[in-house]
Amino acid sequence: MSTHEPPADRDSSPAPTGADSLSRSAVVSEPEQRSAGVGAGAEPEPGDVAEGEAETDAEEPGRSRSRDLLLLVGICLAALLLVNAFVARPFTVPSGSMEDTLQPGDRLVANQLAYAFGGHPQRGDVVVFDGTGSFLRDSAEPPGFWDDLRSVGRDLGLVPAGDTVYVKRVIGVAGDRVRSTGPGAPLTVNGVPLDESAYLAPGDQPSAVAFDVLVPNGKLFVLGDHRSASRDSRDHLGEPGGGFVPEDKVIGRADWVVYPFSRLTGLDWPAAFAAVPGTGGRGDQG
Repeated sequence: MSTHEPPADRDSSPAPTGADSLSRSAVVSEPEQRSAGVGAGAEPEPGDVAEGEAETDAEEPGRSRSRDLLLLVGICLAALLLVNAFVARPFTVPSGSMEDTLQPGDRLVANQLAYAFGGHPQRGDVVVFDGTGSFLRDSAEPPGFWDDLRSVGRDLGLVPAGDTVYVKRVIGVAGDRVRSTGPGAPLTVNGVPLDESAYLAPGDQPSAVAFDVLVPNGKLFVLGDHRSASRDSRDHLGEPGGGFVPEDKVIGRADWVVYPFSRLTGLDWPAAFAAVPGTGGRGDQG
C-alpha cells in the first residue's frame, strides 16, 4: 500500500494541474494587487482615495478655519482702531481735579464726533484736550520721527495719552466774559451768575482768586469741578496763551464713565448754563 499523498497547499486542497491552470499564489495575489492599485492598467475601486488626496482633504478644512479666524481678528482690530481714532476714545482720569464728577482712576469715553461737522464745545461740557501750548509750553525742538509715531499711536488708542492730556469743564467760549470777585462770590459769564452747586465739589468756592477775562476767538476757558485741587485756566492767565485752550486741541467730549462698573454713568449737561446769553449756549454754534 502506497503512503504517498498528492501535493497539497496548506488548506489541504489538491494542487491544480495542467498548463492552463493558474497557480494558487496568482489567484490570491491578483485581488491584493487590485485593491492596492498596483499593476498595469489597475484602477482604484469606487471609494478608493489616493494617499496625497486624503491628506489634502483632511488639512483643507483646518486651514480654511484658520484663515477665517485670522480674517475675523483683523476686521475686529481694524474696526477698533477706527473707532478709537474717529468715534470714541477711552481715557483714565489721573487726578482728583474733577471730583466729584470724576474720580481718580475712572475710565471715561470721549465722544470724538461731538464736535465733528462744524460743531463747537459748549459751556458746561466736560472736555478732554491736549494741553500742549496752553497748560504746557510747546517743546522748543521740532517733533522727530518717534514723536510723530507716538502721536499716531495715541490717536489710535494704542499708546497711553501721557501727561499732556487734561479733562476739565468748559466755563467760557469765544466772546464770553468770565469774572470772579474771589471767595464767597459766584462766577459770572456775560454778567449772569452761575449756580454751580450741581457739579462743584462740596465745600469748594467757585474761585478763591479774582479774575476778569475775555475769551478769544477759537479758545476755551476751562476749570476743574474740584476748584481747590485743580490747576486750570486760572493758574495760567499770566503765561503765553493766557491759559485759554484752543478748540482744535480738544480731543472729544467726555460723555460716559464706563469703569469701574459701580460708577457706570453718562455725564449730564448742567442746566446752570442755559440762562447765559451769547453764542455759547447749548445748541448754538459760536
